[in-house]
Formats: sequence, structure tokens, C-alpha cells
Amino acid sequence: MSTIIDKIAWIHVVDAQILCARSHGKELYYIPGGKRDSGETDHETLIREIEEELSVQIKPETIAYVGTFEAQADGKSEGTFVKMTCYTAEFAGELRPASEIAELVWLTAEETDRVSAVCRLIFDQLRELKWLS
Repeated sequence: MSTIIDKIAWIHVVDAQILCARSHGKELYYIPGGKRDSGETDHETLIREIEEELSVQIKPETIAYVGTFEAQADGKSEGTFVKMTCYTAEFAGELRPASEIAELVWLTAEETDRVSAVCRLIFDQLRELKWLS
């Protein structure tokens, strides 16, 4: 029997590079976002998580669905999958790591060795869309 970790993520691409975050004590980077709280919608989760992790405010009227991706969860037992539902959105404020985030980086499509399995799938999709180079 498999377990699904339900996450919401924010895709922010500038100059064909995607914003990624690394948590304290972790090696791999991931696309910013997180797990929904009980009763939260995707949009509510996205807005809350991005403010907590990156110190910026998502503009709700600009949120747009990109896709949903699923892969084996890093560091979890076999059969534990992460399902990442991804959105783009404009924001207000200055990007700064906060909460559990140790570092923010801009990665290219070629740097898949630095990200989690589900993020590799997302990078591949964004490369096909010509968002990443």
C-alpha cells in the first residue's frame, strides 16, 4: 500500500531559471511550498506556505495552475510518494529565506542532480514548455 504526501508548490521562473529552496539540514533543493493544513484550499496553502518560507505575499488573483506531478518521496520508505500540485503567481515583497529554509537558489534545467525526484519531473515539463533552458 502506498502513501501520498500532498504538497502545493510555487513555480517562479526568471531568465529561464527556477527559484528553489533548501531546508536546514537537507542537501537537496525543492520547489517552494508545502503541505496543506486541514481544510485549506490549494490557493490558501500556496499563499500561507510561500509567506512562511520566502517572506513574500502571493497575489491571489494571479495564481495559475501549471500541473500535478508525483514521484517517490526523498528520504521516505519505498511506496511513499509526493504529489506536488504546482502554480505560478505574482508576488509582493522581497524574497528572503525564513522558517525552515536555509537557502534560496536559481537553478537551470540542467541541474536536476540538485533537486528531489518530483522536482526532476517538474524541471523536465518546464523544459518542454521552454520555460527553463
